Amino acid sequence: MAPLMFFLLLGQILLCTGVDTINSATPLSGSQKIVSQGSKFTLGFYSPPQTQSNTISFTSGNYYHIGIWYSTVPLLTPVWTATADVLVSDPTTASLEIAKDGNLVLRDHAKNRHLWSTNVSISSNSTMAIIRDSGSLDLTDASNSSMVYWRSVDHPTDTWLPGGKLRINRITGVSNRLVSWKNSGDPSPGLFSVELDPNGTAQFLIQWNESVNYWTSGLWNGKYFSHMPEGTSNFFDFQFVNNATEAYLFYSMKDDLQIWRFVIDESGQMKHLTWFDSLQAWFVLWAQPRAPCDVYALCGAYGSCTNTLNVSDTYCNCFKGFSQKVQSDWNLQDYSGGCKRNIPLQCQTNSTSAQTQSDKFYVMEDVRLPDNARGAVAKSSQQCQVACLNNCSCTAYAYSYAGCVVWHGDLINLQNQNSGEGRGTLLLRLAASELGYPKKRETVIIASTVGGAAVLLTALAIAVFFLFQKHLRDRTPRKSKNAEVALSDSRYNDLLDDILSIDSLLLDLSTLRVATNHFGEGNMLGKGGFGMVHKGVLPDGKQIAVKRLCKSSRQGIEELKSELVLVAKLRHRNLVSLIGVCLEEQEKILVYEFMPNRSLDTILFDSEKRKDLDWGRRFKIINGVARGLQYLHEDSQLKIVHRDLKASNILLDFDYNPKISDFGLAKIFGGDQSEDVTRRIAGTYGYMSPEYAMHGQYSARSDAFSFGVLVLEIVMGRRNNGSCNSEQHIYLVNLVWEHWTRGNVIELIDPCLSDHPSFHADQVMKCIQIGLLCVQNRHEDRPAMSSVNVMLSSQGARLPSVSMPAFSDGLHGRGDNNSKAASSNGMTITKIEPR
Repeated sequence: MAPLMFFLLLGQILLCTGVDTINSATPLSGSQKIVSQGSKFTLGFYSPPQTQSNTISFTSGNYYHIGIWYSTVPLLTPVWTATADVLVSDPTTASLEIAKDGNLVLRDHAKNRHLWSTNVSISSNSTMAIIRDSGSLDLTDASNSSMVYWRSVDHPTDTWLPGGKLRINRITGVSNRLVSWKNSGDPSPGLFSVELDPNGTAQFLIQWNESVNYWTSGLWNGKYFSHMPEGTSNFFDFQFVNNATEAYLFYSMKDDLQIWRFVIDESGQMKHLTWFDSLQAWFVLWAQPRAPCDVYALCGAYGSCTNTLNVSDTYCNCFKGFSQKVQSDWNLQDYSGGCKRNIPLQCQTNSTSAQTQSDKFYVMEDVRLPDNARGAVAKSSQQCQVACLNNCSCTAYAYSYAGCVVWHGDLINLQNQNSGEGRGTLLLRLAASELGYPKKRETVIIASTVGGAAVLLTALAIAVFFLFQKHLRDRTPRKSKNAEVALSDSRYNDLLDDILSIDSLLLDLSTLRVATNHFGEGNMLGKGGFGMVHKGVLPDGKQIAVKRLCKSSRQGIEELKSELVLVAKLRHRNLVSLIGVCLEEQEKILVYEFMPNRSLDTILFDSEKRKDLDWGRRFKIINGVARGLQYLHEDSQLKIVHRDLKASNILLDFDYNPKISDFGLAKIFGGDQSEDVTRRIAGTYGYMSPEYAMHGQYSARSDAFSFGVLVLEIVMGRRNNGSCNSEQHIYLVNLVWEHWTRGNVIELIDPCLSDHPSFHADQVMKCIQIGLLCVQNRHEDRPAMSSVNVMLSSQGARLPSVSMPAFSDGLHGRGDNNSKAASSNGMTITKIEPR
């Protein structure tokens, strides 16, 4: 007994000192750990993290697994788990040890059973297990460590480390797969997996429930997989081996100093991540499929997926009339349980009461239709609805030019706001009370009331129509007193002609006063270079943004005319839409569609609000602005240079789609004209190109310069000219260029971006390079916006090299705090004489 106790005590001492080996004399149990020789990886018992914490405790009530995690990453990040589907209730009564047959086993001494084993055929029973700096736990011969019987890296769980193999044995058909965790706090096998194609083609697949392939890498072309050009990146090298007995894929890293990993996460996306120590966070370099909603059945039954870009939102939500089946699972990002119906269908209750309404249908427009549809015989939408109602198992229907389709049972794989194939309108079956339908006795009363009201409203509508016609006649320029007042300033003559020549709405000043609460401060959205913008609500409930120019201003007539004519004639999803205009009582008012998220600067430069701008949203904004500029420069009937592109002139709708606004300084080019010169410099310092700011020369490449500055601001989350409260204004372009040339530009990226999985380092670096290309000193070196859009949309294209951006110690330099010319609040500045 004494020798045994001595060896056990010796084992405790050795393991506590951080050795990298388990042998027959040194089992591992309790809080013991072994650490790789270079202190890169640790093996031991761990409790899955319920929060973002590195604490590994042994509190009663928890459960544990044997696994490997990074030693140098403060955030507990397991890369391999031996007991993913086996719970260890008390690690002090369990041990990982070398068995008599030489295998590595996990034994539960309290219940005298084996929980896990390497289970390989070994020629010698003298073995040991070594944790390597590669993250692999190797079972080797005790006298010859180069003889390896088993490697954990070849039996991955959810993480694929460099040097590990995704392998399929062509003789036995057995494959090594990556399998996702069930949720963020449970490493037991989830629904998603990655493996080489079992049908023998040279590609790998991502599967749902081992039955549905929803993404493939594309075929191997000798250098990379066709759907994964990232295989040729500067980060790693892929190698694919394919012969008669086996096929396997492995990769190696070009930079061993950085920490990298591939993982199939609980959301069903395969991600390549790297750890940034300076930001204390994992960053996603790329993910496939790129859109989370392309993951099959991510949200479970009756769950709809939206490719949301809000860090506070989830991708999954329940249909109307449904709620989360298991809320605790949803809290851990496991949506596979789906949703449950709140109120049973009428046909499910077997109710025959005269007071019970039959089931109704809720219209869900522009959605990706669920799977497993069935055809039904119907010649109209009404017949299709009846066909569904006549079968209690029918849960939804859709009718289109292709005919009638119905769904029976649970609805899965539905996506909101889809723009691809399979988009349509779904009619979801719900209990009538979910849609607010009244009881039958009430219906007759309400119908009678509505019918009587309809007659009265018709009469009133006719009267209002004739009064409105008379009002319009009274407001024509030659008869309206208000118009005569407006025309007392001759500059309005041409403007009114332009208003009447385009199909815009003439809005009443009284209507706008009511809509904006008499232009009250409580309705103010912001203040621009020529006046103020108020939020309003028209009588029909439509929300509007009212841009009201100052009466006392002698400037702005030409700007107003330019903006009115241009915005009314231009139509693009990334340009703001004009609703109407009012020129009564010397007012100069333009009315636009209301943007719920206001202007980009109000979010991007606010330390709290910009947390809502994850990388997905920022990349969406960059893309949208680039498309809008290409339309202005190249694709519209008019060739237009905006001249005042900046964060405050980018408005964001409910879904953070960007819309370029404020065309007061825009100029139209004619024919083959590509540039012009002006003595009236108007714009915003910090965004103005050097040739325009100093010489009055402007062109489409001037807008490209402003776009480049905007891109760098979006990525870095800071203004180009710094903050008025700082000791020194910092010219962001200079700062980015200095870090770019030193190779550490990643340090400047907004730390808020690290809080969301939508971050893609490859996209970020590409945008930084595009931003620097656009701010190059020579305007002819800057790319056209059509080229920018190609660069933004391509995944494997090589971007041009970047030359030094525009530098200037005065107008564009690092910092003259006393400069009165520079605008620190983003307000447009007009300077009459250029220098």
